[in-house]
Amino acid sequence: MNLFSQQKLQGDIKKDRLTDGQFGFLLLLPALIVFSVIVLYPFISAVASSFFKADMLTTKRTFIGLDNFKSILMDPNFLKILMNTFIFVVGTTLLSFVLGFIWAILLNQGFRGSEILRGITLVNWIIPGTAIGFLWMWIFHGQFGVLNYVLKSLGIIKDNITWLADPKFSMLAVIIARTWQYMPWFMALLIGGLKGISYDMIEAARIDGANNFKVFTKIILPSMKNIIYFVLLLGTIAGLQHFDIIWVMTTGGPGISTTTLSVEVYKTAFQNWNLGRASAIGTIWVIILSVFMVLYLKLQKES
Repeated sequence: MNLFSQQKLQGDIKKDRLTDGQFGFLLLLPALIVFSVIVLYPFISAVASSFFKADMLTTKRTFIGLDNFKSILMDPNFLKILMNTFIFVVGTTLLSFVLGFIWAILLNQGFRGSEILRGITLVNWIIPGTAIGFLWMWIFHGQFGVLNYVLKSLGIIKDNITWLADPKFSMLAVIIARTWQYMPWFMALLIGGLKGISYDMIEAARIDGANNFKVFTKIILPSMKNIIYFVLLLGTIAGLQHFDIIWVMTTGGPGISTTTLSVEVYKTAFQNWNLGRASAIGTIWVIILSVFMVLYLKLQKES
């Protein structure tokens, strides 16, 4: 075989070979297909349904444009639902963060039994949300609940409080239950951040006369700035999507006192059978979530 034939054969082989980009796309193709079928298509379908008058009892769909969005935004209850969502997300995120940070600092001291306590704490995060909802529903039960029994035994209250049936206490109850579930997640991530802080820096600050408060504010917080932003953003995104504990404990009641966007989408779609309105609420919900997702991606890119 002459030189010209060898070069032609090598050229033909190179043409038959896949480039790195093509090979990478082939590897991603199965995941893209699954994503498109399970996530992308239902999402596009839901957004499209928000422009129609549609229910789950018939197959008839009537195009109504932005009427679903107009009726939602003009509904006085929707503002209350948005406020409930805001209170729930802020309450659970900040409370979980503060308690998780305190617990992470304590466990990071490395005392005897700290590893066991860390493992026990993580059990809360592993338990399904439905089971946690039933547990705290029993704790907050108006007649037979543990909390009322303890408070009455201590003389703090005289009569039982119907925690889950009283609009003044129902949101607090679900926030506490969610915090109990989610605090270990914050603790685990924050412990990872604490492990990355140089112990020599802390010791040098103590030698210079810094007390615990100054060590925390001048060394620990600045060193953990990025991870704190990450966990707060992720906690906010998770809180906006949360459903199971609220539904098990209160089903969004009494009235709409604990109804958040996730609960309202479910009730509108599967109790009122109004698929078009539920899709419109879901679209608004996604837009709100997207704001925090963009912030998260931007922070991740900068870090």
